[in-house]
Amino acid sequence: MSDFSALSALLGAGLPATFTFLYQRLENLLDRRGAPEADLALPVPLRGELALPLTVGEEQLAAHHGELELLRDALGAYRRGAARVDVDNPELLRMLGRLRGRLEDLYGQRLTFQGEEDRQPSGPFSRQKIHTVRGHVTGMHADDTISGHAETDQDITTVAEGATVTGMRARNIGSPPKRPQR
Repeated sequence: MSDFSALSALLGAGLPATFTFLYQRLENLLDRRGAPEADLALPVPLRGELALPLTVGEEQLAAHHGELELLRDALGAYRRGAARVDVDNPELLRMLGRLRGRLEDLYGQRLTFQGEEDRQPSGPFSRQKIHTVRGHVTGMHADDTISGHAETDQDITTVAEGATVTGMRARNIGSPPKRPQR
């Protein structure tokens, strides 16, 4: 999970926009039941590139629904303006860190904001901890392109004979190929 308190000095005046971005993702998950988000109005610049649309599996959302509700309840006073979004509020920063960490787990993407130079850029990631692979395992697959900063972390104890493990698979990985100019 993210330690958001480390960001307080970096975000400064950008904290209200960061709060809005994270809270909007939370509202989408709860009110729209995690409907894919393809067109994000980014009130704060992210470092890196998100793979859109942001999607969450129904089972995964259901498993964390209670925690998300608690976070919305705790952050609601800030959303309504009853409490100030302030970098000097360690409780708020901890809650935002917890929210960001949960959103990253649910979306399978890192949410890194401008100024967080010691953190991997925003983008998709895949974490797999598997004891034994008996068939085929792929960390990340796209029919066309996996772009931006993408990362696969596979912790596998045993790969059975004839089994295969693939970290990433796509026609293009990294930046999309440049098209010749006419």
